Amino acid sequence: MKHRRVLVVVPAWNEQESIARTIAELRESQPDVDLLVVDDGSGDRTAEVARATGATVCQLPYNLGVGGAMRTGYRYGLRHGYDVVAQLDADGQHDPAYLPDLVAALDDADVVIGARFAGAGEYRVGVMRGLAMRLLAGALSRIAGTKLTDATSGFRVVNRRALEVFAAHYPAEYLGDTVESLVIAARSGCTIRQVPVAMRPRAGGTASQTPLRAVIYLARAIVALGLALVRRWPATLETQPKELV
Repeated sequence: MKHRRVLVVVPAWNEQESIARTIAELRESQPDVDLLVVDDGSGDRTAEVARATGATVCQLPYNLGVGGAMRTGYRYGLRHGYDVVAQLDADGQHDPAYLPDLVAALDDADVVIGARFAGAGEYRVGVMRGLAMRLLAGALSRIAGTKLTDATSGFRVVNRRALEVFAAHYPAEYLGDTVESLVIAARSGCTIRQVPVAMRPRAGGTASQTPLRAVIYLARAIVALGLALVRRWPATLETQPKELV
């Protein structure tokens, strides 16, 4: 990854238990990348722990969700002239060892997704959540013109072309950071690809999946996809701003 300036953005909300370990693993695995931790209005010591590792931290005054945190990261990446911006979750589920594969795939794509259901690893989800993921993947595969198996994965990288789009238009709504962002990218002329990755258990904190929440997730996923399809977004990249104030 030495031929590209790569910024890894770690959105973090109440991840004091795992953030130091995530940062340490990233630095050991990929010492040539730069790191930005976006503390998303945490109520714990996430920002303090991240700063203690020497990481650059952007501390948001209140919780905006992953979409809002990543939009902050994309704008930082654009302003500082990075060629690639990657998203890495703070809870340790994303293995930074896969980053070179994702970045290499940018040779013929603008957005590359680390896909959990593409042959690597044995990641499992519940029936209702799995149904929602398959429906979203099918719909977004048609929109993107390529097979996608994991449209809701937050493990992804973008090149400068997609970075300009996301810095201006990255959605902050629930599931917008995954589902709607891919619709925006596709309609802006970006090429989307996926690379198989193995996902790991959380390194800290508590997962929130329950049967009821899985049903709610399915309903929200359908609504998010519907909103993404009816909203108007720039048709081509030529309409994107070249610099954000």
